[in-house]
Amino acid sequence: MFKAIRIKKPGGLDNLYLDSISAREPNAGEVVVKLHASSLNYHDYFVAKGVLPTKDGRIPMSDGAGEVIAVGEGVTEFARGDAVMSTFFNNCPAGESRAHHHSGMMGDQTDGYACEQITVPATGLTLVPRSFSHAEAATLPCAALTAWRALMVNARIKPGDSVLIQGSGGVSLFALQFAKAAGCEVIATSSSDEKLERMRGMGADGLINYREHPNWAKQVRKLTAGRGVDHVVEVGGAGTFAQSIEACGEGGHIAMIGVLAGGHQGDIPTNVIMGKQLTIKGVIVGSREDQLNMIRAIDRNGIRPVLDKHFPLEQLADAFRYQESGKHFGKIIVDIASAVMQR
Repeated sequence: MFKAIRIKKPGGLDNLYLDSISAREPNAGEVVVKLHASSLNYHDYFVAKGVLPTKDGRIPMSDGAGEVIAVGEGVTEFARGDAVMSTFFNNCPAGESRAHHHSGMMGDQTDGYACEQITVPATGLTLVPRSFSHAEAATLPCAALTAWRALMVNARIKPGDSVLIQGSGGVSLFALQFAKAAGCEVIATSSSDEKLERMRGMGADGLINYREHPNWAKQVRKLTAGRGVDHVVEVGGAGTFAQSIEACGEGGHIAMIGVLAGGHQGDIPTNVIMGKQLTIKGVIVGSREDQLNMIRAIDRNGIRPVLDKHFPLEQLADAFRYQESGKHFGKIIVDIASAVMQR
């Protein structure tokens, strides 16, 4: 028997409970993974809180990393002892995710990685970047791949482009790293001067405290000599969308990712969108092919994730409460089994 965290309906952090699950031998095309780490995403938080309803007793968490301990018939890509990590969808091999892929959404439509052992389709895994720890690998499948899809696949950023990121969560910090690796200028916003300085240390070229400058789009235009930015990684939603539109230059691209600033509706300056001929593209993570391409880029460029606090699996609710506080910088880790590996 193995430990797992489940969600009792209707959700809420007090309705997360520790349970046990039985091991399951792999069927054809499946892999058994001993899990060592997971990481928190806002999607996981919304599932745990009941904002995204799921079935009673669901095991949450979309991200997981660990060691292959068994493979089913026909599996040739993985072998016992391989260090692997999850994909957000276990059934989206390439291209954009579509509605029919959502049945393979881990920790939401199917049981996720808040457990000690899991049996999943081989299509729901990839190998991890070279020399990554399990904790580092567990930060990539949702946050890093979302940033990768937004900038490298959809926006097709190029050297000399300007990119605006919002805050210091996982998606934003990965976007900062990918944009700098591609030779872009990056402007970062945050309510914390301390966090802004940390982002400066990661290569951010322009810094804006949005509490000091509520109309921060004006500051963006000052930093870009009036042009505005080429790309915005929009994680705030209705609370920041209008400012993102104002911050864009002509022909700009907005990657619509999150709703962290609250609300699902707001006033939209459609005349500005039309006048600037902006492109607005929704992003729901990415495909397995995207993840493989991202891993190659991470290996080549030496990118490492930014890790914040670690929590044991039994304290998953406390990890989410820490996430609620907004004190974190980078990714919050759930340690499922303590191990460090190299590949």
